[in-house]
Amino acid sequence: MFSMIGLLGGLVLLITLTMRGMNLLVAAPLSALFLAVLSGIPLFPQMVGEGEASYVGDYMDGFAGFVGSWFLMFLLGSIFGKVMEDSRSADSVSKWVVDRLGLKYAVLAVVAACAVLTYGGVSLFIVGFTVYPMALSLFKQADLPRRFIPAALAFGSVTFTMTSAGSPEIQNWIPIPHLGTTAYAGWEVSLIVAIFMMVTGYVWLKWMINRAVKKGERFDEREGDPVEVERELPNPALSGIPLAVVLIMAFLFHDTLEESALIIALSSGVFSAWLLNRRYLENVWTSASNGTFGALLAIANTAAVVGFGTVAQATPAFDSAVTVMTDVPGEPLIGAAIAVLAIVGLTGSASGGQEIALPILGPDFLEQGVHPEALHRIVALASGALDSLPHGGYTVTTIRVICGETHRTAYAAVGALTVIVPLLGLILSIFLFSIGVGI
Repeated sequence: MFSMIGLLGGLVLLITLTMRGMNLLVAAPLSALFLAVLSGIPLFPQMVGEGEASYVGDYMDGFAGFVGSWFLMFLLGSIFGKVMEDSRSADSVSKWVVDRLGLKYAVLAVVAACAVLTYGGVSLFIVGFTVYPMALSLFKQADLPRRFIPAALAFGSVTFTMTSAGSPEIQNWIPIPHLGTTAYAGWEVSLIVAIFMMVTGYVWLKWMINRAVKKGERFDEREGDPVEVERELPNPALSGIPLAVVLIMAFLFHDTLEESALIIALSSGVFSAWLLNRRYLENVWTSASNGTFGALLAIANTAAVVGFGTVAQATPAFDSAVTVMTDVPGEPLIGAAIAVLAIVGLTGSASGGQEIALPILGPDFLEQGVHPEALHRIVALASGALDSLPHGGYTVTTIRVICGETHRTAYAAVGALTVIVPLLGLILSIFLFSIGVGI
């Protein structure tokens, strides 16, 4: 009883502290401490026998384990994004997309620019910082309520691109070593679901914005808005080549190197971005250094909630919850989806939730005869839904840091597009796999 109170209370505490602006590196261990105390878990490893659970031991095992597995991918992804940003390549690609679509399709232009950069391997956080100034300008020219900018950025970055087959984002690659699959697992279903989410989400976003405009909402200028400065941009065709290089190299090596193919792909992307547009890049080593700081922040925030999830995993309440989820009657993929949703919702991180869920659930569902490619795609899609709850690291960063909005004004639209739409896509994918599509 107390363990369940600790599990649920710890999650509520984590969400509350995060929404109040507390750093995840502080909020996550504090919430895990609350969970451990109510679950009767000893605080220090010196207080228990070898292999037994302790708050500090389990938290740091989860934290360090995630960093050890994914640090190079986070590092190279952040450096690639920073080089693309500092060489103005990302601006050039985004501007090209915006210019082709025009002011009439301002919202679509923002979504498309984010999608192109994300599927090309640019870090989700870098995409937000890169596209935001253009999104602000477009929304201002079109006189649209700026509180919807976070929703447009998030929809283009963490829905139909992040968890789709072939995506170089790590949320699509984490299942590979656990399930023996590839980054293109279940691509037929993935394509259908991506199109469904793309259309559904865009129509919903436009409807929300149009309704707000009819109620009299307009763009509100604020002190401190960035001033647009005209500057020379590199050729958009050359700027797009590094994105293609990342995708091609990931495809060529994904069978032999699995998740390590990302190291080659992102390294190739960094080199090609520097080679093609180096005259626009003031100092590649400065960009690499700044990218390193970004990578440390991103992986530390993610690892912090993985540590929370690892402590949660050691509680009796967690074992009971997993037993219930894995014994869901009927289609095994439904049980897998529910399990991943619950763990990702608990941690507030798609990648962190997968790292906790897959070692526990993967073998069990494979033994039940679940097709590995179907399980891979279901896990990826499920991880991309409840990771966008209010306490999610990406959600907090996009709404508060990048866009300067509040959860009260912006989260309803963000939640609709990054939680509900992916959940609908997940349901569609389960149905398609259940009737034999793609397997």
